Amino acid sequence: MTTPAIITVAITGAIPRKADTPAVPITPSEQIEPTHGAYEAGASVAHIHVRNRDETPSSDPDLFAQVQEGIARYCPYMIIQFSTGGRGREQNERGKMLRPKPDMASLATGSVNFPKQIYENPPQLVEDLARAMLQYKRQARDRSVRRGDAL
Repeated sequence: MTTPAIITVAITGAIPRKADTPAVPITPSEQIEPTHGAYEAGASVAHIHVRNRDETPSSDPDLFAQVQEGIARYCPYMIIQFSTGGRGREQNERGKMLRPKPDMASLATGSVNFPKQIYENPPQLVEDLARAMLQYKRQARDRSVRRGDAL
């Protein structure tokens, strides 16, 4: 008997840099190939972080869209989840990546203490992110209903 499992892969996070390990994928194209490998190995969810050119965490919707498009092309049944996490990003930037309308997005509902920083998730930010996620979900559902697709 086999036990079903959902395997989520995060190809890169907010912290590692090329200086830490040259293999860490930073650019959208560097992230797509190993995500495809994880998909072929059985991963069904891709948790996405993107980086600016200086390798700092980014909320740039265009960078998220590039990764999303590549994964959708090469991993057609993979669920794409964007990170709205706060490590290294300003609070007012953290919902911008939702514009490309990923399948899912992460939502931390409380603050987290790390050794050298606090990952802040004040109630208003959590509510704003959740509201944006619901808005995009409703828009996707409405488009699907108009096309006759099932969600």
